[in-house]
Amino acid sequence: MPGARLTAEDRRRIADGLTAGLTYAEIARRLGRSRSTVTREIARNGGPHGYRAARAQHATSWRARRRKRAPHPGVAPAADSRDARTAREFEEQFTAIMVQSGMSPMTAKVFAALFVSESGSLTATELVRRLQVSPATISNAIKWLEQREMVSRQREARRTRYFLSPDVWYRTWLASARAMALWADTTRHGAEIFGPDTPTGDRLRTTSRFLELLGHDMTQAAEHWRQAISLNRPATRQRDDGR
Repeated sequence: MPGARLTAEDRRRIADGLTAGLTYAEIARRLGRSRSTVTREIARNGGPHGYRAARAQHATSWRARRRKRAPHPGVAPAADSRDARTAREFEEQFTAIMVQSGMSPMTAKVFAALFVSESGSLTATELVRRLQVSPATISNAIKWLEQREMVSRQREARRTRYFLSPDVWYRTWLASARAMALWADTTRHGAEIFGPDTPTGDRLRTTSRFLELLGHDMTQAAEHWRQAISLNRPATRQRDDGR
């Protein structure tokens, strides 16, 4: 029934549909479900490239058990919760690395929160509550990440949910390659202005050539690894689903 919860068989058919390259709308039609149901299910459990039927079923059962065990909102979690503390320490370490790489601290916190979340997605309200900042602060960080295609958004009734891009590192790498190409063009233009026989012109020409070659190599490397990882995904899905 359209309003009923997804079953293990439904999730297997979703995984099969993704493997076959079907659109979300087509998968939903074959299941007799709404497109939004299928979209949320896939986004919550690894995205289109990481969705595994058995893993999604297990995660759903685990979330249901966790909701039953959840303490009253006013009760703080146990201070000696090693798993929660270790996860939090890793999230802080992940954030620090992003900041060292040039990302602003708040944008890094938002990105890290999305990255370590179970589904790779959080609502704006969840981010505000988790990071203890204003909605405007979250919005500014998300805007920066969206411009670089690292996250996307989707409306869910009256709330907005942000999703980590499944191929976030591929997109980030390509953005760096595009930046290299822009710098190469700019320094090449500078070399023409100053002339190749001047120290400045020679310096700009050398810089342009270096950046051009680097950007080319980065683009080829990104495409190589994207294809290599994509080729391994179907086999992994079959092992996880036990088929």
